[in-house]
Amino acid sequence: MKVVDFLKQKSEILAKHPFELKDWLSPSIRDYWIEFLNKAHVSGWSKAESIALNGDAVQETATIEIHPEAAKLMEELNASLGEETHVGEWLTVDQDKINQFAAVTEDHQWIHTDPERAAVESPFKTTIAHGFLTLSLLSVLTDSVDPENQKFPTAKMTVNYGLNQVRFPYPVKAGNRVRARTKIQSVSPIKRGLEIVQEISVEIEGCRRPGCVAESVVRLYF
Repeated sequence: MKVVDFLKQKSEILAKHPFELKDWLSPSIRDYWIEFLNKAHVSGWSKAESIALNGDAVQETATIEIHPEAAKLMEELNASLGEETHVGEWLTVDQDKINQFAAVTEDHQWIHTDPERAAVESPFKTTIAHGFLTLSLLSVLTDSVDPENQKFPTAKMTVNYGLNQVRFPYPVKAGNRVRARTKIQSVSPIKRGLEIVQEISVEIEGCRRPGCVAESVVRLYF
């Protein structure tokens, strides 16, 4: 059975139980999905079938009116795709930060919170930061939370939309200094704004391997 025939058979069920499949997809796959829906509609698919396949396909496939400030920013960002656009300041991840994170998340595993035991039993000979602690620092490391120095000052609101992929290639040891290096991977118009996919690498001072590499998705609203 062809994929198109299969999807058409399932459209009635999906219409009764709609969901936003597009929100489960990465931005790159989502673009192909929307293009497929457009072609399907041109080929004679019903409006109901299109909605069933994408939850809100009508909204996504409609022509998006781009805010002038959004259009200007999109042009600027597209000119630097794949290039390193930001290198943050160094930040020390000390034992106090690690302990506070452990208290909030209730993750008190000894590799994070017991320096004496870690010095004897850990292969790193010291405590290490939780991977999620390193991840949680992305906002400050990318200068995204300073109200006096906004990263995208023309946007009314910036929303953390999620992460496509996260890896922790090397542990951040207590006392290490880290900083973020950012590359813009893609910029796409959305209703009332832009969606930006960034590759963020958390550099550990004096270490060849990064502490974290994440594909971050943010949405700007104008």
